[in-house]
Parts: sequence; structure tokens; C-alpha cells
Amino acid sequence: MAIATRARGAHLGVNPEGLIEGIAARGLLIGGERVPKGRGGTYPHHDPTTGRLQAEVALAGADDVDDAVRAAREALPAWRAMPAQARGRILHRLADLLEAHDEEASVIRALEVGTPLSILSAGRYTADWTRYYAGWADKLDGQVLPVPGGLDYVVLEPYGVVGAVVPWNGSMMGMGHKVAPALAAGNTVVCKPPELAPFGVYRFAELALEAGLPPGVLNVVAGGAEAGEALVRHPDVAKVSFTGGIATARKVIAAAAEHITPLVLELGGKTANIVFPDADLDAAIPASAMGFCVLSGQGCALPTRLYVHDDVYDEVVERLVATVRATPVGDPLEPTTVVGPVINAAACARIEGILREAIAEGQGRLLTGGERLGGDLAEGYFIAPTVFGDVDQHARIAREEIFGPVLSVLRFSDEDEVVAKANDSVYALSASVHTRDLARAHRLARALDGGTVSINGGAGGPVVPFGGMKQSGYGREGARAGIEEFVQRKNVFVDF
Repeated sequence: MAIATRARGAHLGVNPEGLIEGIAARGLLIGGERVPKGRGGTYPHHDPTTGRLQAEVALAGADDVDDAVRAAREALPAWRAMPAQARGRILHRLADLLEAHDEEASVIRALEVGTPLSILSAGRYTADWTRYYAGWADKLDGQVLPVPGGLDYVVLEPYGVVGAVVPWNGSMMGMGHKVAPALAAGNTVVCKPPELAPFGVYRFAELALEAGLPPGVLNVVAGGAEAGEALVRHPDVAKVSFTGGIATARKVIAAAAEHITPLVLELGGKTANIVFPDADLDAAIPASAMGFCVLSGQGCALPTRLYVHDDVYDEVVERLVATVRATPVGDPLEPTTVVGPVINAAACARIEGILREAIAEGQGRLLTGGERLGGDLAEGYFIAPTVFGDVDQHARIAREEIFGPVLSVLRFSDEDEVVAKANDSVYALSASVHTRDLARAHRLARALDGGTVSINGGAGGPVVPFGGMKQSGYGREGARAGIEEFVQRKNVFVDF
């Protein structure tokens, strides 16, 4: 029997019925006005939990993007000239509204991409980032430099119109990562959310207007490749911040080259998670299981390569598989659900193909999962959390970013070997190590490739910089580095 839609969310303070359809009906947001119909056609959005059509999403065409950039340019002088404290107050009010609408934001995310309510409070998370950068608005100080014969100083200035391309697996959260620091620094923004998940972005923008953000300072134009290319190629866009896959990033780089537009790129990952014999296995095993199950594996920094030392391999694998099998899979609106569906039918089919290939080719020993789920979940896009053991280092499932709930477990026997294996990747977004040996922890922190290395747990949030190396991208989101991506340094010399 399929999941019943009528009773879904009955325990919530927000009524899911019609929520997505209502946001979609309001259309694009340009210059503070809603545009119900875009010039890029429509996209049929299906609920990943049930497979049922939720809404027709208006897609922006190139002309809509041009209108949005024009609105942002017209709003720029006044927003840039506004006292930094005043910009900060607007962002603080926005953070308060995001927090007040936390449950609504989390329900939107569950309906648009299938992320369980138990995993993350989307509104509070985004509020934390927005509030953090609201505090930075009046703290972007420059420098006075000791040069002979005059006064030399450096000032930080906004770029102008920023293009923000947020990812579907956390579209509202991406607004906190990209849009909040860009606005705090005095830029105006045109945001292009993906057609797969535009609804949280539109709610962020609506709440921003309610908080007092002037019309045109933030514009939202959902769309696909046409809108994305138009935004990146636009001559009046001064900088672009993009999160997505490597293949799309190559197209973004080529498009940005036309006007030498600077970029921030947060791309894919294949995080190595390393367990040594002296690790606290009671902590490391649940963390490793949750690490690839959360978001149904649809996260760039999730630890989907698990390297386990020979001495503890059998114990870790046995306990890991038991933990994964006990992890609740189901409707993301239910409070006990930990693993929801993947984003859409195409992703489901793609992951199924990768699993069939891995099993047929013997890329590893299938320990659990490996299939699409049926029964009550058959109409949704559910992939069983899957673990392959004894995976070959060169197997596809050990090297490619699958973006599904699939874990590859590999063996190692010594420190040098595992560092070489972990670094043998085009990706370098993050790495994770479990050990009680402090000296080893520091050695591996230096030796492992990655913008983030976590020892016995992870840190995050707006106070730390996040970003990649190698083909995982460049630039940073979070901390002071995150807002400095949206300012330019101007040097001024005054002759005495």
C-alpha cells in the first residue's frame, strides 16, 4: 500500500497540503514583484516520497534573468550606501523570521527533496548563518599601511551584483551560505535555485522582504541550464558563487570566462573516513553509518569511503551493517524517519544502475541494501541504504560521487597506505579520522587532502570556513573568509 497523502503531516503545526503548490503559483521574484509565468517554460515537480505531481514550477528564461539583473543593478546604489548597521538590522530581522518559520521551512525541504524532519531544522540552520553574517555587516574594516611620503589605506568594497547558484540538496541553507554574506557586504543578488528545489529559496526571499529588505536587492529566478548560463554570462554580474557538480562547474567556468567573472565553486566530494584500531568504535561506527545515510547520501561532504584497519575490520563491518539495517527509512514527515527518498525518478534510476553494475562486476561484496525499496515505499524514490565490503580501491563505487545512500568499505594495514589511498582521488573536499592517538591525528590532518579534516567528529556552522581543494572547488563559505569572498580590496594613496 502506498503512503497515504491525506493524513501526512497531521502531527505538524504546518499543513503540508498545498504548501508547495502555493509557493510555486507565485512564480519568480524580480524587483520585489512576483512573476507567475517565466519565459523558460515549466517544470513538473514530483514529491519524492510519493512520486505524485506537486506543482508546476515556473522557469526563468534568459530575458527573465536579464530583468532580474537589471533590478539588482538599480537597487545596488541605495543598498550599498545604506549604513552597514542598518543592513545588519534587516538581516537580524530576517534571521528572527527564519527561526519563527522553522517548522514550515523543514516541511518545505521534506516535500521538495525528501529530507526527514528529524535530520535538520532548515529554518534555524539558515537563521544561524544569516544572524552570523548580520553581525559582520559593520565589521569589514580595512588597513592603514606604512608607506613613505603619504597616507596609504585599503578599503573593502562590495562587488556589485552577485549571482548565487544554490544546490537542490539544501537550497534554503545555501541562501545562508551565499546570499546572507553577499547582502551583508553591500552587494545585491540574483539567485538561481534549481528547478528541482526552488521552494525554500522563495520562502527565504519572501521573509527577507517582510524583514525590510528593499525590492530588487534580492531576486530569485528558478530555472535550469538556460537560466544558469544567462546568469553566469551576464556582463553586469560581478561575481558568481556556485555549488554543484564538477561537470556543471566546467560549463560555469567556461561561461564566466567571457567576462572574466570571478567565481566561488563548492563542488563534489568522496570523503574518506578512516578508522584505526585504537578508535572509540562505539562512537565511530554510528557516526560512519549515519554519515552516508543522512540526506540519503545526497551531500557533497558525506563520508562515503570508509577505510578500516585490518585489525578491527571484521568487528566494524559487522556492527556497521547491523546499525544500517536498523536505521528507519520512510516518510520524511514522520518524526522517527532517518532516511528518506532520493530527489527524483532520474536519480533513483541512475543509482539503481550503479548498484547493478557494482554487483555484476564484483566491485565489492554486497553486505546490505543494493536495491530500490518496494512495499509501502514503492511509488516514491527510495533506495535501501547500501554497504559494500572489501571494495577495490579502483572500483567505480570507490571513486565516483554516487549521491545516494551507498557506502564503500575498504581495508588498510598501515598509516602511509591509507593516506595514499585516501588522497588518490580527484576530490578533496573533506576527510575524517577516528583515532585516540593525538600525534597520529595531527599527522593525518596535515597529510590528508581536503578543505576540512575532522578528527573523532565534525564541526560546522557559520563560524568555520568550508570549501574544497583539487576538483572539489575553490573559495570558502563560512567564517570571515565567507564574507570576504564578496568584497574587493581598493588601495588609496594620498600624497602629503
